[in-house]
Amino acid sequence: MLKMRDSNGARMLTLITEQFMADPRLALWRQQGTTMTDKYRQLWDELGALWMCIVLNPHCKPEQKSSWLRQLRRWNSVDVCPWEDGNHGNELPNLTHSLPQGAHANQEMRPHRTVFTRAIEACDLHWQDRHLQHIIASDLYANYCYHDSQEGSLFDSRGWPLWHEHVPTACARVDALRSHGYPREALRLAIAVVNTLRRQQQRQLEHFRRHKKELLHKGHTSITNMEGWVGHPLDPIGTLFNTLTESGRAGEEGSNTCLDLSDCSSVVSRAELQRMPVQRLLGDGESYAALAVETALMGLGQQRVMPDGLYAQEKVCRNEEQLLAKLQEMELDDSLVKIFRKQAVFLLEAGQYSGLGEIVHRESVPMHTFARYLFTSLLPHDAELAYKIALRAMRLPVLESTASSGDLSRPHHIVSVVPNRYPRWFTLSHIESQQCELASTMLTAAKGDSRRLETVLESIQKNIHSSSHIFKLAQDAFKIATLMDSLPDITLLKVSLELGLQVMRITLSTLNWRRREMVRWLVTCATEVGVYALDSIMQSWFTLFTPTEATSIVATTVMSNSTIVRLHLDCHQQENLASSARTLALQCAMKDPQNCALSALTLCEKDHIAFETAYQIVLDAAATGMSYTQLFTIARYMEHRGYPMRAYKLATLAMAHLNLSYNQDTHPAINDVLWACALSHSLGKNELAAVIPLVVKSVKCATVLSDILRRCTLTTPGMVSALHSRRNSGKLMSLDKAPLRQLLDATIGAYINTTHSRLTHISPRHYSEFIEFLGKARETFMMAHDGHIQFTQFIDNLKQIYKGKKKLMMLVRERFG
Repeated sequence: MLKMRDSNGARMLTLITEQFMADPRLALWRQQGTTMTDKYRQLWDELGALWMCIVLNPHCKPEQKSSWLRQLRRWNSVDVCPWEDGNHGNELPNLTHSLPQGAHANQEMRPHRTVFTRAIEACDLHWQDRHLQHIIASDLYANYCYHDSQEGSLFDSRGWPLWHEHVPTACARVDALRSHGYPREALRLAIAVVNTLRRQQQRQLEHFRRHKKELLHKGHTSITNMEGWVGHPLDPIGTLFNTLTESGRAGEEGSNTCLDLSDCSSVVSRAELQRMPVQRLLGDGESYAALAVETALMGLGQQRVMPDGLYAQEKVCRNEEQLLAKLQEMELDDSLVKIFRKQAVFLLEAGQYSGLGEIVHRESVPMHTFARYLFTSLLPHDAELAYKIALRAMRLPVLESTASSGDLSRPHHIVSVVPNRYPRWFTLSHIESQQCELASTMLTAAKGDSRRLETVLESIQKNIHSSSHIFKLAQDAFKIATLMDSLPDITLLKVSLELGLQVMRITLSTLNWRRREMVRWLVTCATEVGVYALDSIMQSWFTLFTPTEATSIVATTVMSNSTIVRLHLDCHQQENLASSARTLALQCAMKDPQNCALSALTLCEKDHIAFETAYQIVLDAAATGMSYTQLFTIARYMEHRGYPMRAYKLATLAMAHLNLSYNQDTHPAINDVLWACALSHSLGKNELAAVIPLVVKSVKCATVLSDILRRCTLTTPGMVSALHSRRNSGKLMSLDKAPLRQLLDATIGAYINTTHSRLTHISPRHYSEFIEFLGKARETFMMAHDGHIQFTQFIDNLKQIYKGKKKLMMLVRERFG
């Protein structure tokens, strides 16, 4: 920071500014449409603030100010000069004009302000006001005979001076005084500004109370502060806070400098000051620290509009966190607690002037971070007030559509989230995370208090719209409830379960990559709550889970041994729980047989009636609702459970859905086809005879058909079953009779068709592979009684039809004659 009292300070700042303006990165960022880094952007802000201090030098000469003004205007007119609220407008524009009469009316019509605009405007300011000179000249300035009754009065009810300038401008004067080496004068003006804010706050409260009924009847409000003090380019609240804490200490120790305004025509005379009653800068019981804290609370609680642009919004968050960090360094004594109570009451009762008023504008900056600090600070001293503040701050109106003007019963009723509303709120994810942190803090503090927990739960369900954040809160509550080795807090567990149920409802019809984790967690939470909770979620599964989730995760977990052991259930309770799980499984199988039938069969294994019902559901759905893959899977399961005839039935139904073309010799269903044929073969000749026509119809791949044909000729059908082996007397089936004759003919036909298909677009590098394929074809031809003749004719036809492929036909002759 430059020493502004140094005569070379302005010259040094000019050189620094020229270097910044010549930085080639400015033009590059502008050309590429990219944004500056945050640190570099902050340097520009500090540069603008320094120039503000330069031009507000109380002793600068008119010719100096004119020279600085020309420089500032020149820099201000350069294309690459950074804007005050963003980086050359590269951030997304305000895509919606949701506030035609509100915060951002005619947004595009307003000229953009640069980092030097405020310094240029400050060149018109002066220090010649007589009242201002009185304020900064002495601690003695007061008027105890004055009665505070007028809006623009110069003194408050105590007779202490007020300064009614625009707050950021007044604070810029304070900063300038400090920067130029006049800490005592800066302190005097700062106290006058804070007293003005106090008086303004009281007037606002009185005004709202007078018009409260009318304003609340409207159901909506406006923002009185279009330019918030926290996140403001001039950082007015930070300036006041630092002045009161740092300059205040210096003032107590005495100041070596004195601002001499004796050259001013309207200066206060020493005699005039001596006639005024002697008083201190602070009232009885007050301290600079207490005044600084109150100032910070007033600024943080102000209802203000969310600024445009990513940088400006991040700056609001950053400044708020910086102020709160400073507040957290201060030890709360009784006097500070009293100030906290006073400001908390004002925030709750001040209507549109407060960010925690009964109704806030949807564009106002949320109060979550600030309210969390207030909550933790007030909780040990006034729990009721702490919860009122935190619960009021939980709102996030930007994600809600406002109710009709006269609808006061549900002023924050959620109708829908406006999707194109998001582009202007770049920090929305951070805001939602802070909202979640506030809720988590309340849940932790309310452990063991059922009334508080119920109230916090209602607030979460009403105001938090992110399923991920609600899930985090549910997990937090679960951890807190089960943290101790002793019995868990059942009330907090129920809150956790309720939040989990809300997450299930929200994410049921939307995609969420954590959905499976959420479902598993909910079952775990319900298990901790008790058997009635598990039974409840199974009874209402259709509002919480998809059929697949309900069977594969919920019912399966409920019927696991670990759950039974965890719940310490007796036989009767186990059977009731299992019955509910089986009922759920059958309902899911009816609703989604493709994905739930197998799980339903597995869950119903120990109950004959339920198992038969599940099997019938599969049969009913097989014709239209299930794929061959699903049917083959269930068929294999049936064989594994010892139901070969049912497996065979399902396999034949699966074959009806299958279609293997000539070139699909690596199709994943091939193993299922071979298994189905092997199962049919093991059951007997009749079953094999019934399945072969289905194979011939569905499979056109020659190699698959030849594989099936060989397997069927190796052993006698039914030999696997002792019952069928007596019936078939150990005879091999003939290839000249049905059903194998049909399979043989189909295989030979498949080889012929596949050969012609491959020769249509064959390349020389595939010649050797083709010759091997013909070798396999000859083996199948030879299984027929006249196979040699058929194959010879087949080869002769090839040589005649494809005689143009001389090299290939030469290879065919060499191998097959």
